[in-house]
Amino acid sequence: MALRLSKSIVKGEIDNRVPGRVTGKLWLLGLARPIELDLVGNARRDIAGCQIKFENPSPGPQGNTGRLRRVQKGKLGECTASRRVKVLDCSLDKARELRAAEQPVPVKLSNALYLEWFSDADGRVVVESTEYKIIAVGDEPTWRMDSDQDTLQKNENRLTIRDYIRKQDEELEQAWDDADDDDDNAFSRMDEFEWEKELKESETRTDKYSELLETYWEHPERDRIIAQKMGWEWLDDALDAEQRGAFEEEKTEYEDVPDLDPNPATEGMDWIRTDEGDIRHPLAHRAFGHSMWMWHYCDDRKLLKEGAPEVIHEMVFEAQTLSAKLAGALNGLCYREEPDGGFVVACLKRALKFLERSLAASERVLKQELLDKKSVDEFRDGLFEIREKMLHLMKYYRSLDSSR
Repeated sequence: MALRLSKSIVKGEIDNRVPGRVTGKLWLLGLARPIELDLVGNARRDIAGCQIKFENPSPGPQGNTGRLRRVQKGKLGECTASRRVKVLDCSLDKARELRAAEQPVPVKLSNALYLEWFSDADGRVVVESTEYKIIAVGDEPTWRMDSDQDTLQKNENRLTIRDYIRKQDEELEQAWDDADDDDDNAFSRMDEFEWEKELKESETRTDKYSELLETYWEHPERDRIIAQKMGWEWLDDALDAEQRGAFEEEKTEYEDVPDLDPNPATEGMDWIRTDEGDIRHPLAHRAFGHSMWMWHYCDDRKLLKEGAPEVIHEMVFEAQTLSAKLAGALNGLCYREEPDGGFVVACLKRALKFLERSLAASERVLKQELLDKKSVDEFRDGLFEIREKMLHLMKYYRSLDSSR
């Protein structure tokens, strides 16, 4: 469930004038200092390259804001000032009466500011409102996103939320497993094949969730409908509790939670600190840099625009997906004393599929002579190098599992 801030925001600003980075500030009711945003990603086409400010004409208290870290670092999700949404054209009480009587509820279309991010500390956070007054800063964007790039951004945003939901699902399942371990003292590690089965089932649930999200996105009771269709009784109960304000007393539970520190003994092997101060696995960082190099190479030559060969899009997209999968599999290793080798191997095996797809697409790019051969060969060499390191890691983590 997302942490929603819309009601408590007094004013805010979003800045995407630097490609690939969104910064900003959110002033929340009851907080002395603003929440600061430092996020990786780009806004959608309407505000990409721009700085905007917004004001809430009628801010109100919201019980869950006390848990937020003041500096929000993480990945940007959907970010736009022109999302078309259906809003009630009557009071909430009247809508409930009409729905109970199985009569149509009047709605109207409105533009909404929608800001979503995935915080390293606080999970998914959403700001969404049709009531804010939005002000553009400056006359022209510092850079422009074309329609093709906007489509790619939309697809990337969908992948981001899918990966987030999958991660949440896996963490929930792990919590259940840990609970079983406490009760029965009979927990045993799953091997890579059992993990593959679990990941596949989790992916199926994630796909179902994504389809429901797209189907009911504009519905005022979206979260409740999705919870019911997914069989998430706990979420339905949580929504009821949130509506009653039952979570307001629990906000102190999230205060003063210390940051996790990576194991200094595994620096250089399980983690490195990037120039931006982020913690990443060396291989995940290598894959990210390699995929972004090819993205910039193609983008600089206008090869990701509408009408460009689809195989180029495929080559770049699959490499970027590989990068995301490696981050999910490896970036958390620095915090674990005893990594789950079966889980790591299963994730790496799934990530290999995206690497192979990117390689296959690059081979077609070569045959069709769509890009400079030297650059494509360099890209392919990098993927082969990444694959070798992935196979080495799989062998290593298999040996760890077999020795236990």
